[in-house]
Amino acid sequence: MEITTARMAEDGRSILDLVARGAARSRTDLAAELGLAPSTVGLRVQTLLDAGLLEEAGDGASRGGRRPRVLRVPAFAGIILTVDLGGRHALIGRHSLSGALLNSQTISVDLTEGPERTLNRVGEVLDRLIGDEVLRAVGVSLPGPVDIAAGTVDQPSRMPGWPGFPVREYLHERYGAGVAVDNDANLAALGEHREQFGYARHSITVKAGTAIGSGIVVDGHVHRGATGAAGDITHTRIDGSGDLPCSCGNTGCLETVASGASLVRQMHERGHTDVGTIADVLALARDADPEATTLVRTAGTHLGQALSGVVNFFNPDAVFLTGSMSASEPFIAAVRSRVYEACHPLATQRLRIEAAATGADAILHGAARMALEQIELPVAAG
Repeated sequence: MEITTARMAEDGRSILDLVARGAARSRTDLAAELGLAPSTVGLRVQTLLDAGLLEEAGDGASRGGRRPRVLRVPAFAGIILTVDLGGRHALIGRHSLSGALLNSQTISVDLTEGPERTLNRVGEVLDRLIGDEVLRAVGVSLPGPVDIAAGTVDQPSRMPGWPGFPVREYLHERYGAGVAVDNDANLAALGEHREQFGYARHSITVKAGTAIGSGIVVDGHVHRGATGAAGDITHTRIDGSGDLPCSCGNTGCLETVASGASLVRQMHERGHTDVGTIADVLALARDADPEATTLVRTAGTHLGQALSGVVNFFNPDAVFLTGSMSASEPFIAAVRSRVYEACHPLATQRLRIEAAATGADAILHGAARMALEQIELPVAAG
């Protein structure tokens, strides 16, 4: 019975997603998309209609028989809330059940204060955003490794007090809604991939900002590997990087030479003590400062070196770049040049390497997509 119930809930989420995205408008469309019997689709749709998650909106065009009843998600069916937690700031989004981002806002947080104080600060904003609406699910991005099964942070390097804290359980108890928790790179990858390809094809998304993270998506789903570390190129050793120590305990990792934090450090070493953030470095590069420009291009070359082995092995359709450094064309050009130089021609024949279309909201889009899969749906017999 558990397997049958789980399958019915999965069917319901798929139906809701297809209708919300406009990929299916009728029961006939849904049966064709999902490969289910019309009678099964009818039962699932009726359950969603009874729950107020779908509504009928008149008749569609006839295809030779009875005119189909058009399905849509009601305007007031509920909302999804998302949280992109960073070290000093949190970006919070409000979404429709289609996953569309309705509005967002940024607040100051300090992860070093611990999980309860941070999540209470975020919760104050979530409470205001909910208002009189029905909250269906919450999606949360964390800047560190996440144990998906437990909904906790797993061995983060800069999050004191967070390891083992039950983030998912804490928010579920507060809001009584489904909660999805994952790391920022995976969610950025999911958000960009679904925007570009839906549930087809394969991609890698690299979040290059103060730190570097990456995620792999296969046929529209995040690929995590045996221990959740799949796609993490952050600690790939880079030739010629020297012996700079990394937070992982090794030396010469990609993050020590290609992250935003490393570029700020290298500018300081060159006497530019007025540079405080990666935004300062990128601004100097845009103004053609030779040292900043060289560092940005070199960082792109290092990232391209780390990606080349992954591209050869994985053969993705696209590599998407997000994070603050993705706004730099010299950085992207250097990544692209190194990958095309180092990879087999077949691996790059149709490969796209470009800035993410979802930009700074990629993580929120991914969190919303994952949260949609946590919506607690009613199930019907049959």
